[in-house]
Amino acid sequence: MNEQSSRGSNLATLLLLADSRFPTGGHAHSGGVESVHALGRMTTIAELELFIDGRLATSAKTDAAFAAAACAQPNNLVALDHELEVRTPSPKLRDVSRSLGRQMIRVALRAWPSLDATTLRSINVNGPMQPVALGAVAYAAQLSPHDAALVSLHHFMGMATTAAVRLVGLDPFDVQAIAARIASRLDDIAAEAALFAYKTSSELPASTSLLADIMAEHHATWEVRLFAS
Repeated sequence: MNEQSSRGSNLATLLLLADSRFPTGGHAHSGGVESVHALGRMTTIAELELFIDGRLATSAKTDAAFAAAACAQPNNLVALDHELEVRTPSPKLRDVSRSLGRQMIRVALRAWPSLDATTLRSINVNGPMQPVALGAVAYAAQLSPHDAALVSLHHFMGMATTAAVRLVGLDPFDVQAIAARIASRLDDIAAEAALFAYKTSSELPASTSLLADIMAEHHATWEVRLFAS
């Protein structure tokens, strides 16, 4: 296989893993949009863009770095999972992440049988944190740490933008315009995350959003909600 066809194969795999139709369960989550909308702080395109900007600077950046590290360090997943867990103060968000991690393993095992599902499932009785699972899947799919980070960021964007359209009724064309404007920033954040790929687990970023953690706990108590988180 020549270099050009190899890159094409990797790109096709990257697109498959990033596709919203890849059944990882993310469609059931809003990435925090539902909580913000309930407070009356998510009613316009501008507010959605501010929300995305804040998450990309905090928790999304951390998740991307851990996805990159899990792809680069398939023998260090236990330590990476532990470090990401302690960076996630909200019990609800930890549960959500592990639920998405389990679903990621389930579908990826069909697509890439070389995935070490036994090791991943042994990390925690509730499954691995989602970025760790994503990185391990990216490794099994022969993607790069940068690819793993980019998919992590793309998944966050997909949850936030889809939820905004469904909850707020924003024009989907305007919402996709935001995604297009931010695309180069996602590339930059993914490149930055990839720099942490071979760092020790304790050296990875710890940027989080405490308000998001608090709101996630409140959201979990609602009797009626459209999204699981």
